[in-house]
Amino acid sequence: MPRAVQFGSYGGLEVLEIREVSMPSPQNGEIVVRVRAAGVNPGEAAIREGLMDAMNPAHFPSGQGTEFSGVVVAVADNVTGVTVDDVVIGFSDGRDAQADFVRVPITNVLTKPENIDWETAAVIPITGATATSMIQAVKIAKGDTVVVAGGAGGVGATVVQLAILAGARVIATAGVSDQEAVRQLGATPVVYGDGVLERIQAAAPGGVDAFLDTHGDGNADLAIALGVSPDRIDTIIDFAAGQRLGILTQGMYQLADIRATVVQFADLVASGAVTVPIRARFPLKEVREAYLELAGGRGIGKVVLDVSFESKPGD
Repeated sequence: MPRAVQFGSYGGLEVLEIREVSMPSPQNGEIVVRVRAAGVNPGEAAIREGLMDAMNPAHFPSGQGTEFSGVVVAVADNVTGVTVDDVVIGFSDGRDAQADFVRVPITNVLTKPENIDWETAAVIPITGATATSMIQAVKIAKGDTVVVAGGAGGVGATVVQLAILAGARVIATAGVSDQEAVRQLGATPVVYGDGVLERIQAAAPGGVDAFLDTHGDGNADLAIALGVSPDRIDTIIDFAAGQRLGILTQGMYQLADIRATVVQFADLVASGAVTVPIRARFPLKEVREAYLELAGGRGIGKVVLDVSFESKPGD
């Protein structure tokens, strides 16, 4: 039987289970993909813990996971442009990508470039769409000095690179052990924690033009303290601060065309203009360990689940 990560109530890692589920069948405009790899993201943990119940409630039993890569195994009769055995990158609006199989609209997938491996391909959708949306939100331009909070994170490392491509000078906060990795991305690293305000001011004596928060934990207030205009501060995690301070809270779902953005970002990755670091890989059955690694916050880049092909259609 096909497997899927699910949880039946809000809670910590203990509520995550690998359950046997029915084989999905494509409906109007849909395909079914045999998942090869799936991304692991902080927003998924927040939903599972009930922290986003007011704006993004779970419906039990709930699946988990949004972004994936895999092979098409079934196509609805009215779908064109994709056939069985095509390799794709995709995103699911149903929070069910951490599974052997996922059913999604044809509009949610794109062809996987041949030179991108399965794991990197799987984490392109959220990483690329979210980072691009943040850059657009605060209108990063050539000559800007930009602070990226959480510059070693899965999204943060990509925001750093996209801001540099836009011509900005980037200062990125990160832990002590990740300073050199952030420097390798092209940013000026600054250690977060006590004294970070003064360290950023020393690194940017001319001031900071924009602030992109991928980490939370008081960074929105830090941006205000640095004198950044609220319309040039974006957080994808501290929504309470967004309301309190009048700053932006723009992520991937504010994009006019998510798929088009993911296609463009995949092209950047395929060309080598942007890298998507993978810091840890886990099999599907170790999904709890994957989220524990994610919460640890050490190392640069994304955490990904490698999903085996043990289950096949009809099993």
